[in-house]
Parts: sequence; structure tokens; C-alpha cells
Amino acid sequence: MRNKIKLNAERKILFCTLNTHKVDMQKLLGGQIGLEDFIFAHVRGETKEVEITKTEDALGLTITDNGAGYAFIKRIKEGSITDRLKSVNVGDIIEAINDQTIVGCRHYEVAKMLRELPKSETFTLRLVHPKRAFDMIGQRGRSSKCSTETKVSSGRETLRLRNKGMATVEEVPSEVEEEASCKVDDLLESYMGIRDVDLASTLVEIAKEKQNPEEFGRGLDSVLGEFAFPSEFVLEVWDAIHQAEN
Repeated sequence: MRNKIKLNAERKILFCTLNTHKVDMQKLLGGQIGLEDFIFAHVRGETKEVEITKTEDALGLTITDNGAGYAFIKRIKEGSITDRLKSVNVGDIIEAINDQTIVGCRHYEVAKMLRELPKSETFTLRLVHPKRAFDMIGQRGRSSKCSTETKVSSGRETLRLRNKGMATVEEVPSEVEEEASCKVDDLLESYMGIRDVDLASTLVEIAKEKQNPEEFGRGLDSVLGEFAFPSEFVLEVWDAIHQAEN
């Protein structure tokens, strides 16, 4: 019975945000939690089906996922096909494309499916919107000692959650590493249409052990070969990381 209750709870939770009850895709719970952070769980709301005609090559969507089988909309480009619909919102879970379920797919797989849909074709998205149970409640102000800037610069430890194995307490990444990860995250969106802080951090970690772009490229192939990163992307990532270091 206890396992059944836990399973039902997991199916209802779509994603979690840190330190805000709002559907804010910039505050998503990732791999690190500060020891004084608050976690807000966003649960399933209404299900809706939206028909979209792909009149342009790009839909204007940035897709991400929660690492537990749900891909959702992180950003909608202003003026894009999707932005003009008004029935698709940031935070919506993409549950199916043309009745093909995508639950369990990673965000880059979903982005690839949407990108490969033929132009001028009309397709259907089945979306689940998170419940807005706390929209009427304002966020409490935080004292200056709990601000994000203080947490990063103080070098305080954080709790890192892992898909496999036990959680560990680790040092907060340095400002240089965070700046490099942000630059790489921007490049991921530019080249692949996705944002993934964990993937960006992995690229930065791989680059730290390499002496030149060629070694870096081979390291990417051995660890992340399934992405098949183009050579120009590898060079730009290498340059961005070393610009941050310098």
C-alpha cells in the first residue's frame, strides 16, 4: 500500500521549482539543492489537445525535461507559431504528438520529433498544464543572507541528487565554472534548440581535462557520442569555456 501511494504521488508531480511556487522555468529543480532552499512541487492540472499547422520551419519552442520521463515547454519565442496560439503555455507537459505518447523521452528526442515534422502539416499536441493552486499567494521576501548571490559566492555546500546512487554534499561550483556553463547552455540552445544545465556542466567538466579542441572532441565522442555534436559546435564550446577561464 505504501508503494502504491508513492507511485500515485510521483505520477501527479510534473516538476519542481526552487524557492518559488510559480511556474518559472528558470527556477527548475536540477541536480543541486542549497541546504536552505525550498522545493515546490507542481502537480497535474487539465489535459488539452492543440492543433498546430507548421507554417514555418521552427515552432519557437524550447523543450526541457525533469529527468523522470516528462518533457515540457521551457520557453516560447515571442512572435513564433506557438506564441500566436495563446493556448500553449510555458510549463505545459507534452504528453503526446499526434497520439504518439512521448512520456519517457528526453527533451532532445522530443525537440527532434517536432523539428522533423513536415512543413505545412497540421499536427496535434496533447498537453498537461500544471495546477495553479497558489497563484493568489505572493512569494515571501527573503532576507539578504539567503539571496542567491550570497549562496554562490560563499562557497557553501549543496546537496547533489543523482539518478543512481546516494545523494552527496558537494561544494558549489566556482563562478568561473558557472559562467562557462551558462555560455555552453546558450550554445546548446543556439545549435540544438534545447537548454540543459546538467549537460552544459558535463561539457565543462570534460573540457577541464583536455589540452586542445581535438582532445575535447574525442572526449565528447567517448562520453556523449549519441549527440553527434558538429565540429563547429565543439570549437565554439571550447572557446566559450576558455574565455570564461581567462
